[in-house]
Amino acid sequence: MGLVSSIIIARVYGAEMMGIVAIVQSFLIIATMLTVMGTNTSLLRLIPEHLLKYSPTSAYLVYRKVLSMVIIVSLVTSMFFFANAHSIAKLVFSKPHLSFYFSVGSIFIVFKSLAILNTQAIRGIRRIKVFALMLVFPQTTNLLILICIGSVFPNHDLPVYALLSGITLTGIAGLGIMFFSFKSKIGRYDTIGSVTYSKLLSVSLPMLMTSGMTFLIGQTGVIILGIFRSELEVGYYAVAVKLATLTTFILSAVNSMAGPKFSELFHSNKMEELFSVAQRSTKLIFWSTTPILIGFIFIGNKVLDFFFGAEFSVAYPALVLLAIGQFIHSISGATGLFMNMTGNEKRFRNIVSTAAVANIIINLLLIPKYGLYGAATAAMLCLTGWNIATLIFMKIKYGKTTCYFPLVVHSY
Repeated sequence: MGLVSSIIIARVYGAEMMGIVAIVQSFLIIATMLTVMGTNTSLLRLIPEHLLKYSPTSAYLVYRKVLSMVIIVSLVTSMFFFANAHSIAKLVFSKPHLSFYFSVGSIFIVFKSLAILNTQAIRGIRRIKVFALMLVFPQTTNLLILICIGSVFPNHDLPVYALLSGITLTGIAGLGIMFFSFKSKIGRYDTIGSVTYSKLLSVSLPMLMTSGMTFLIGQTGVIILGIFRSELEVGYYAVAVKLATLTTFILSAVNSMAGPKFSELFHSNKMEELFSVAQRSTKLIFWSTTPILIGFIFIGNKVLDFFFGAEFSVAYPALVLLAIGQFIHSISGATGLFMNMTGNEKRFRNIVSTAAVANIIINLLLIPKYGLYGAATAAMLCLTGWNIATLIFMKIKYGKTTCYFPLVVHSY
């Protein structure tokens, strides 16, 4: 759905608008890193833990504490960015005409936060079908608005409005789903496990660093391209990223079941079964994603030309570099998820933080001279680096890893 929306934006509104949408998306992602504070990942661990050890009521109280904290921080952050939108556009990007988009985007920070938080919370209570719908809901809404409203009331800024509408509806829907799900399960005499705000933050903040740095690795290229290059080049790079990360829907599908299971098995001290689940998930990810990534490497230029237009063929070398990075990610398995669900979030935070800093430095060195190709090179190197470093840590601590490559790495 997201890919189809990108094709429509590229074909109808042009590469420049594609770049603006990418910058707004990156802005919202970075803003909500601060507002969600890693609690989306910690909920994925804490909700299954409290359901297993205590009761649905205990899990609900954890969720409610996190929700109130995120809403308050989101509102404060939204007001700050709204008041400083012009300064961000002028001083950071040297593009004052983007201030309107930053102003509008800042209003929707709270809804983006709710969408991120509730999507992972639904995954934590193992309502996997609903979780799948939550993943596709914003892209579907975005696409429908582009098609239906765009054909009747064409507007140059419609892609941005469609993006924000999808985020808003997802945030509201997720809130309703979570309250309805817990309402049917909680009981008056349920056992309650004590979780203070300080304990929530002690678990979440390392994950904030981890998830924040992970998103930063993915978005640094767009942000620094937006600073040094035109929206046109950002648009080309955004399309390459869209295609290269198309396989993430497979990773999300596999990890939607693996994440809560990792937490459950680890807290039950079933390490052999834990690695068995991790190994099978990696094997499934590998065989599902590799054909797609190899296809992009060999015929990516034709794909860009056919779907997005001849002008987007310039993004082909960047697509190849990004696909190589995604291939390394796929053979490594759910490394980050495994680390966060097994109490190694601080170690993983250190690994990803180092990669994120390296990513920023490489981008600053390469983008001014090489543009989108420099951004793609930085993304590939850093994605490869933190995956390999995590696998090395697993091997040293557990004697096993989540890595799979046929005929080479098949024994764990």
